[in-house]
Amino acid sequence: MTFLARALMGATALTLVAGPALAEKLTIATVNNGDMIRMQKLTDDFTAKNPDIELEWVTLEENVLRQRVTQDIAAKGGQFDVMTIGTYEVPIWGAQDWLVSLNDLPADYDVDDLLPAIRSGLTVDGNLYAAPFYGESSMVMYRKDLMEKAGLTMPEAPTWDFIKEAAAAMTDKDNEVYGICLRGKAGWGENMAFLTAMGNSFGARWFDEEWKPQFDSQAWSDTLTFYLDLMNSYGPPGASSNGFNENLSLFQTGKCGMWIDATVAASFVTNPTDSQVADKVGFALAPDKGLGKRGNWLWAWSLAIPAGSDSVDAAKKFVAWATSKDYTALVASKEGWANVPPGTRTSLYENAEYAKVPFAKMTIDSINAADPKSPTVDPVPYTGVQFVAIPEFAGIATQVGQEFSAALAGQQSAADALAKAQSLTADEMEAAGY
Repeated sequence: MTFLARALMGATALTLVAGPALAEKLTIATVNNGDMIRMQKLTDDFTAKNPDIELEWVTLEENVLRQRVTQDIAAKGGQFDVMTIGTYEVPIWGAQDWLVSLNDLPADYDVDDLLPAIRSGLTVDGNLYAAPFYGESSMVMYRKDLMEKAGLTMPEAPTWDFIKEAAAAMTDKDNEVYGICLRGKAGWGENMAFLTAMGNSFGARWFDEEWKPQFDSQAWSDTLTFYLDLMNSYGPPGASSNGFNENLSLFQTGKCGMWIDATVAASFVTNPTDSQVADKVGFALAPDKGLGKRGNWLWAWSLAIPAGSDSVDAAKKFVAWATSKDYTALVASKEGWANVPPGTRTSLYENAEYAKVPFAKMTIDSINAADPKSPTVDPVPYTGVQFVAIPEFAGIATQVGQEFSAALAGQQSAADALAKAQSLTADEMEAAGY
């Protein structure tokens, strides 16, 4: 069976929002995260305003989405009119003229309201190539009741050493409560997003200023060894298969004392409809090692229009609707302010109602603390916090992620995983001409 067939059978949820006869159809590829699922449920608002546009959704698991949209846009396949892509892809694809500029969105869209850190990551040579649906950093989400029971107090800005101490104190494996849940699933946007950001705080970096890989450094050894020890001692079983959604489920069902992941998860872990621990969750900045960098990333899931679309004008109408202030107000009216897509607009963080949301300030503080232009302790030739903004990164980091996930699964040592990471990265970078 082909990869495409497997992806379609195993990971695709395809839905149609009905329109009139002869309606223009938009095919939208998106990730199976909660905010995107909510967007699909609210599209009656869009189709009521645009009865001549019909929406077809292709909803995919994160790793599969990345593969599908990358294959399609590189081959100019034209399968999609709107793609959900991230801060990594936008500048690379925009520079290749693979995306449609969004500089002509309507004036009431108010592009100047977009948070500067998010907007700049989606802009190439003055052209906005994607509109942010939600922006995020990463932070610590923790059980306040378990922290209190352990006799500890979570600092607003914890260290990794405190996180390890707290994980040990909160672990109760007899009752299936694990002190820490972290990403272990292989993928450049899964375990490597977390480990790259974590590595930054340990003084690690992907490359030195001459583009030489640095997995043979002490800083990477310290990072991976600490991570493996933390997860093997206090993490859940089968963690090498856990990504964002798996850890979200574990946390919501009371099985995690702490979870360090995307700030966007805050609305899901505090929603009493979905979370058994909704009233027990606290938040803190991502940890550090005292070297001046925290282990938090910067990301936006954004909507972009591939240059091969035959429905650019209709696609722009949808992108403007889904990422507008009006959409934020729509979600607030239906689901409450805690559930609006976060991290994209200045006006949201100036809104008095949103300021009451318990994680609002921690989210914006985390976003503002991430610096893509200076992500590491020592100088590097690249930009990007949890990724390296070069085309080769996705392929290389996926391979490295497989080695690190294998180490978490107990299939090899940290030293062996790092040695393989060093070798394969060096080979790929040499082949790419660096």
